[in-house]
Amino acid sequence: RFDMTKSEELAQEVADLRKRKADAEAVVDAKGMSLDQIFSKVKAGGVKELSVVIKGDVAGSLEAIKGMFDKLATDEVKIKMIHSAVGGISESDVLLASTAQGLVLGFNVRPDGSAQKMAKEKGVEIKCYTIIYELIDDMKKALSGLLDPELIEKSLGRAEVRDTFSVPKIGMIAGCSVVDGKIHRNSQLRLVRDGRIIFEGKVSSLKRFKDDVKEVATGFECGIGIENYNDVKVGDVIEAYEMESIAREL
Repeated sequence: RFDMTKSEELAQEVADLRKRKADAEAVVDAKGMSLDQIFSKVKAGGVKELSVVIKGDVAGSLEAIKGMFDKLATDEVKIKMIHSAVGGISESDVLLASTAQGLVLGFNVRPDGSAQKMAKEKGVEIKCYTIIYELIDDMKKALSGLLDPELIEKSLGRAEVRDTFSVPKIGMIAGCSVVDGKIHRNSQLRLVRDGRIIFEGKVSSLKRFKDDVKEVATGFECGIGIENYNDVKVGDVIEAYEMESIAREL
């Protein structure tokens, strides 16, 4: 009975392996992703989880790694372990990672020749480690790369409207004096009147006398055109700013 049980277990493992390989091969054109490609995809509004196949030398190592992965997860990003097992990295592992557009991680194990060849063909990245904290640190950095950046408003300058005039084919131009910082052409702006925000938009044109300029500094006068807005009044304040993208970390 003992031998039969072992045989049945082995047969089941072989069947599972064949099924995983067949499932992976069903997507014959699937391509894996390197960490850089994952970052590019998330910037375009793609994945929020990092799919990995992980192989290790002993079950204890895999359990420890899984526990650390769980601690790294947040409401925004997480690591999805699509398969984990004891043993070297095989062709089947690479196929699974390719299907899931993920990575293959190895801890104290290496890929065999066929796995390396398959990884090259499918564009799957295989990363091997001998120190568990180096593996975790890399995955932490990878997850940080999946986080949406924080947008911070950066003030550029302020200008006071001293006069207004209409220009054919352009529209209303605000004759301004820059009182702080610099006003940049194409920068974001808000129009403030008596302390209230009247309009938020963009600097569509910036002139010094009749010349188009890229920026005007404190102490100088200029003409500012506001994109799709003409109701500018003397005494209004134009605040120019830009949104700066700041990378976040776990």
